[in-house]
Amino acid sequence: MKYGIIGAGAMGYRYGVMLQENAGVDVDFIDTWEPNVEKVREQGGVSVARDHKNRRIIPINMYYPEEYTGHPDVWIIFKKQMQLAEELERDSKAGIFHDDQYVFSAMNGMGHFEKIEKYFPKDQIVCGTAMIATRMDGPANVDFMGPVNSEVMHMAPYNNKPADETTQAIFDDFTKAKMGPVMVDEWKGMCMSKVVFNAVTNTLCTMFEMQMGQFIEYEGVTRMATTLFNEAFDACERAGIRLIESRQEEIDSVIPVSQAYKYHYPSMYQDFSKGRPTEVDYINGYIAKIGREHDYVCRVHEFVVEEVHMAEMMRKYHKPQENVADKKAEVEA
Repeated sequence: MKYGIIGAGAMGYRYGVMLQENAGVDVDFIDTWEPNVEKVREQGGVSVARDHKNRRIIPINMYYPEEYTGHPDVWIIFKKQMQLAEELERDSKAGIFHDDQYVFSAMNGMGHFEKIEKYFPKDQIVCGTAMIATRMDGPANVDFMGPVNSEVMHMAPYNNKPADETTQAIFDDFTKAKMGPVMVDEWKGMCMSKVVFNAVTNTLCTMFEMQMGQFIEYEGVTRMATTLFNEAFDACERAGIRLIESRQEEIDSVIPVSQAYKYHYPSMYQDFSKGRPTEVDYINGYIAKIGREHDYVCRVHEFVVEEVHMAEMMRKYHKPQENVADKKAEVEA
């Protein structure tokens, strides 16, 4: 099958490049960030490293929506939650969506599938989550974090029916691409399992400007994680959402996952450090929303959301950090 990537950011590049390089399928990239598109065209592709090593230029096909005339079988969408509605509207007006196309997304947070459903039938939407860390250091410049074959992701049909032929073909291509896919039966519990994990690691690392390995140096990290996980599970249970991991499995995963990506700054911090809005409303805020809708107040998650927004507000007093690697290089120089 042929794939189209909507949103050539860190994860969009990761999926597209690995499909192209490992599965040998045709991939087109669609993006609206002009510096990114123009950099790809200037250097003849995207610059890719893995764990800061073996950087190389990988040739790719990059387009603005309005100039694209291709017809992928499957769209893969990776945009920030705050940007998705505008992106989908622009893509639709450009005429790049067709009735026979499927769409897959493994974006962080919750709320994106409701937006995608406005443009694609439920039976042609495949939901995903990805425990895959990737860093984007600039236009057309990405770093795949973690050793080769460490990628793990989950996927499920949006209609909660058994996977049809196309969905199975997507799964097979992800397997060939070495993305580590696992098929599950129900999408919402799958996605919320990732949300509640991110509500601990991503948010706390952002608040204290830490890499994941630094985060688990604190001896109280398990107690903090347990408090946030318990609130999230209580809210989900009241909403009838069954996560694919148990409370204890989520708690037990924090240290080994963080250790595996010990040099990684989560995507929320990457946004925060560059002065961009964070997705905290779609992660901790979404958990709090589910709780209030079912007569349960997630007090710690609500407090954390306010703290992150307060930190965002303080940018008018403090200039956002420059790239961490650049600052380190300046100090060493």
